[in-house]
Amino acid sequence: MKTLSKVFLFVPFFIFLLFSCSGDDETDVLVKVGGPFEISELAGNWEATSASFSDGNTQSIELINEGGAASLTVQSNGRFTLTIDPSDRPSYTSSGEMFWEEFEGQYYFAIEWADYPGDWDTYGATLNATTFTINGGFDSGEYDFDNDGDFESASIRFTFIRI
Repeated sequence: MKTLSKVFLFVPFFIFLLFSCSGDDETDVLVKVGGPFEISELAGNWEATSASFSDGNTQSIELINEGGAASLTVQSNGRFTLTIDPSDRPSYTSSGEMFWEEFEGQYYFAIEWADYPGDWDTYGATLNATTFTINGGFDSGEYDFDNDGDFESASIRFTFIRI
C-alpha cells in the first residue's frame, strides 16, 4: 500500500513538471513572422528617399532635403546596419535587429538598437515590393541636431527604396 501511495504522489508531481516547464516561457519573444510581412522580406539594400528627425519641439531636419543621405542593409534574420550621412559632418552607422513583438494577439514592428541591448521600441512600418517605411514616436531615435557630439532624443521617419 505504501508503494501505491507513493505512485499517487509522484504521478501528479511529474505531470505538473511536464506541463509547467517548457522552452516557451520567455516573457518577450522575438518573432520573425506574424506581422503584415516577414522580417526576411526586408533582406537587401535600401536607400532613403526621406529621412526625418524631430525633437518634438524646435529642432527637426529632413536629411535628404538638406543634401544628406541614408542607407539601410538588412540581413534575412533581421540584423541591420543603418548609415546616416549628413551633408555637414562625417557619416555614422547604427545597427540592431528588427522583429515583430507580439502583445495581446497583435504584432508590432520593433527595433532593438545595438547601443541599447535588451530595450526596444515599436514603430509603424509598411513594406511593398520596392518601398519600406518606418515611423517612430518620441525617443524612437537619436540625432545630433547642433553637431556638438551629443545625440538628442528624436522621433524618426524614414522612407526607403530597394536598390
